[in-house]
Amino acid sequence: MGWPLVKSLLWALLLFVQIHEHRACIEEERMSLLELKAFIKSHTNYDILPTWVYETKSECCSWERVNCSTTTGHMINLTLSDINQGESWFLNMSLLQPFKELRILDLSKNGIAGWLGNEESDCLSKLRKLTHLNLAWNNFDNKILRSLGALPVLKSLDLSWNNIWPLSSKELVYLSNLEVLILQNCSLNGSLPFKDMANFSSLKILDLSYNDFTGSITPYIGALSSLKAISLLFNRLNGTLSTPEFCALKKLEEIELAGNGFEGMLPPCLNNLTSLSYLDIAINRFNGNLSSSPIASLTSLEYIDLSYNLFEGLFSFSLFANHSKLKVIHFLSDNNKLVIENENHSWDPLFQLKVLKLSNCSLNNPIDNFPKFLLDQHELEVVDISHCKLNGSFPIWLLENNTELQLLNFRNNSFTGEFHLPSDHYMNLRWLDLSDNHFDGKLQENIGKRIPKITYLNISQNQFEGNLPSSIGDMSNLWLLDLSFNNFSGEVPMELVAKCTFLKFLRLSNNNFHGEIFSKHFNLSLYSLELQNNNFTGTLPVVPLNVWMALNIRNNHMTGTIPLWIVNQSMSPWGVVDLSSNSFEGRIPCGLPSSRIINLSHNLFSGSLPSCLNLWDVRHLLLEGNKLTGSLPKAILNSSSLMTLDIRDNRFIGSIPDEIVGLSELKVLSLSGNYFSGVILKRLCQLKRIDIMDLSNNSFSGTIPYCFNNISFGKLASSDFFYTSGFAFGIGGLPFPYKSLLNRDFQIKESSLDFYEQVEIEIVTKYRPDLYKGLNLNLMSALDLSLNKLIGEIPPKLGQLSSLHGLNLSHNQLTGPIPKSFSNLTQLESLDLSHNNLSGEIPSTLIDINSLAVFNVSHNNLSGKLPDFKAQFGTFEKSSYGGNPFLCGPPLEKSCTEKEESPQSPQKSSKASGGKRYEGDLLFFYASFGVSYIIFFLGVISILYINPHWRQRCFNLVEDRMYWCYHFALNSQKLINRTCIRYTLFT
Repeated sequence: MGWPLVKSLLWALLLFVQIHEHRACIEEERMSLLELKAFIKSHTNYDILPTWVYETKSECCSWERVNCSTTTGHMINLTLSDINQGESWFLNMSLLQPFKELRILDLSKNGIAGWLGNEESDCLSKLRKLTHLNLAWNNFDNKILRSLGALPVLKSLDLSWNNIWPLSSKELVYLSNLEVLILQNCSLNGSLPFKDMANFSSLKILDLSYNDFTGSITPYIGALSSLKAISLLFNRLNGTLSTPEFCALKKLEEIELAGNGFEGMLPPCLNNLTSLSYLDIAINRFNGNLSSSPIASLTSLEYIDLSYNLFEGLFSFSLFANHSKLKVIHFLSDNNKLVIENENHSWDPLFQLKVLKLSNCSLNNPIDNFPKFLLDQHELEVVDISHCKLNGSFPIWLLENNTELQLLNFRNNSFTGEFHLPSDHYMNLRWLDLSDNHFDGKLQENIGKRIPKITYLNISQNQFEGNLPSSIGDMSNLWLLDLSFNNFSGEVPMELVAKCTFLKFLRLSNNNFHGEIFSKHFNLSLYSLELQNNNFTGTLPVVPLNVWMALNIRNNHMTGTIPLWIVNQSMSPWGVVDLSSNSFEGRIPCGLPSSRIINLSHNLFSGSLPSCLNLWDVRHLLLEGNKLTGSLPKAILNSSSLMTLDIRDNRFIGSIPDEIVGLSELKVLSLSGNYFSGVILKRLCQLKRIDIMDLSNNSFSGTIPYCFNNISFGKLASSDFFYTSGFAFGIGGLPFPYKSLLNRDFQIKESSLDFYEQVEIEIVTKYRPDLYKGLNLNLMSALDLSLNKLIGEIPPKLGQLSSLHGLNLSHNQLTGPIPKSFSNLTQLESLDLSHNNLSGEIPSTLIDINSLAVFNVSHNNLSGKLPDFKAQFGTFEKSSYGGNPFLCGPPLEKSCTEKEESPQSPQKSSKASGGKRYEGDLLFFYASFGVSYIIFFLGVISILYINPHWRQRCFNLVEDRMYWCYHFALNSQKLINRTCIRYTLFT
């Protein structure tokens, strides 16, 4: 019994000696590390590596990013990744030469562009024992490959995210001894370099992902006989996999071909790859029936991704019946020809899945709910069966059977009924998405206690109702909460805004919440706060509200003034501030947040706009429907990035300032419903990007500028969504530990978080005001000058605005004919020229405007025959032509006589008679005057005959007037006689 004890003590003593024999690092290496630190600091301006100090007692082997050999004390591992995030720089590699025993060197993510020193090959010549070199995420070019020839035992090289192109045989010769070569996203193109890799017989891992390689997999790949893992992810490759040399690589364990254009059926020769554990062929064009594919024979598979291909037919999970090692299935689809069977349960799965993703699938019987094999699964951590039209009640058994479930996504199905979590135990759920279903009822009171670890909770677009339970405050790790588009009511629990301090996205919009949300307990620092379309009351908080991207309180009952802290609010340049449709009042403050959209419409703001208004990065400024006064300040007119200026329905005065030409990016100008006056500036024609100009309902005078044809009005077509400000957060979901030769950091990627705020502009067309937003607004173009005091003729050049959709010149004092050039307005949908003094005929060529839905020329002085009553003009009623007595033809009751249809029509006959068109008008005037006089005289006689009292009064009045006239004449005669006598006497 004593000897084993002594033996154990001796082994312990030996281990202690081995560990502590070389506690002190090599002094030469310690000093070199300090020199390296000083060099890095001088070239990057970063104060890094705080544990690297000059103290003599400092043990450099315990410094951060340094590992030493326990036997020799020499440094064998140096990790200097991500120490510089600034500009490119050059590293003095001579400082690394003292590290002769160095095995692993990581210089990734530093922006290094090359080496300082002598020949590039000499820079690494002293590091002859280096086996692993990571230079990813730098700025190297292909010259770096030459210096690698000085590393005779190098086995692993990572040059990802560098610009290594071109990669030729001259450069590849320096890499032939490698076992691991990673060239991810290196700007490589052309055909795959297998022909120049004939000597790479030792290569085990090859990563060429995220490049621009084209062509197919060539037979030269057969030379890579030791290959265990290959990634060609996201290139531009095509062809089939029916290359015998590819199928002959029997050591292959991992194949990653996603994001290419491979096609055809999966070849039977894949059965030879008996060691294959990882297969990702997503986002290609593979086709055929999976039931007859070689997948059933690949029983070593642990991970398979078949998403987004062209497979068809009926697919059954029994295909994996013998895959006992299977852990991950990804089968996302947008192909209606592939149907997943979810009824057959005549087999017992040998596997226990960790991850199942069936998003956007087509199940052969969605009424029968889930694939039956899920009843036997008890180790699931991720389940995504979204967009699959499943219905029925919530499958609580799935949570009860899989207690380690972390992510559950049932988005966009048709589940009904109430949602309840298991009540007998806590859940490990961190991600729950039940959005866009038909769940109803109230949330259980203890929901926060059942899922306290939740970070993402999205139950939007359902019919949930009632108050939010206060236990929601127990979700202390909550990062996103989306309750929008439900029927929740009551006040928001204080616990939510006080205790969920990690919350970054809060969406409560489109519910029936009420009360004050901005209480003294509000303790959130958010990316996005969306409260629109509720019944919230109160004021904005006095304490600064920290919202970085989106503050949307539209359509509530908020009151008070805008607090001063909002002036200094630091927001994203893509941000949105929307306070519209409330009852905010007072003056607009001097500065506003530097956001993409600022919407203060439909409030009670008053006073003039401050001259110090800061709109430097604002793209869309919406102030419609307030009580703002004064003239336009130059602060607005100097905002060169402004694309939308909507100040309609206020009380602005004055003329349009000349400085408005500084708005060079302006696409929407709406000044309607104010008190602007003066002439319309010709300088407006310099705003060539405008699509919508609304100057209606003001007091503008003068003529229409002839140069409006220089403005775009839709001619500058663009695919950009100018009127949508948004951002998308790619939420990575949950990390899933999967051991991979390709060293993938797998994230179970769920949907991104999208936020879009669309600019809404009210445009009056087709006799009604319509709101245009998003894509519809991007495609709309209109010119509205109605309800002003404009005179003169309509410029014929307006007919060159061929992309115009709406033109309204009504209620002015315009004269002259309707330009024939209007027939070129082929996109026009609404033309309103009513209530002017236009004359002449309506051009018959207007009938060529097939898109015209509204046409109004009423109350003018038009004459002649109407355009043919067909096509679009066959839909216009009499009211479109009312108030023009000399128009004739359908749909008017007045028909055009032969004389009127002949060249002797009213307009033409007047020309033939010397242009005296007024003669016909005088005849009509005399006739109507005579008839009116006779009717009036007979009426008076009749009244006097019937009523004797009025008759006596009338006779007395006539008699008095006669005597008055007599005395007036007599007195006048006497005055004249006296004047004549005096004149005679004096002369």
